[in-house]
Amino acid sequence: HVQLVESGGGSVQAGGSLRLSCAASGSTDSIVYMAWFRQAPGKEREGIAAINSGGSTRYADSAKGRFTISQDNAKNTVYLQMNSLKPEDTVMYYCRALRQCNGDASIDWGQGTQVTVS
Repeated sequence: HVQLVESGGGSVQAGGSLRLSCAASGSTDSIVYMAWFRQAPGKEREGIAAINSGGSTRYADSAKGRFTISQDNAKNTVYLQMNSLKPEDTVMYYCRALRQCNGDASIDWGQGTQVTVS
């Protein structure tokens, strides 16, 4: 089991920046990739950026050019640098970890952090 704690959300003006952090604890050695998702009220959760244990990254079209995912393996922390924020980026952001152990895959979610862009 992995515990994920997000931080760094808050309020910012349009065009501004925020950096979200997701600190993992527990069975972190079994994590194969981590990702950031976001969810607006009444809508499905949307994946926006992912990074695997080797450092390869993927981005949704909505995040390309504005968001950057990175990780600090020593701190078991994944970051999402968000620049040029827009009002439509105002949603809850969640961190997700995919773990593999003995051939079984499992997913853990953080509690989310709110981003508000005005």
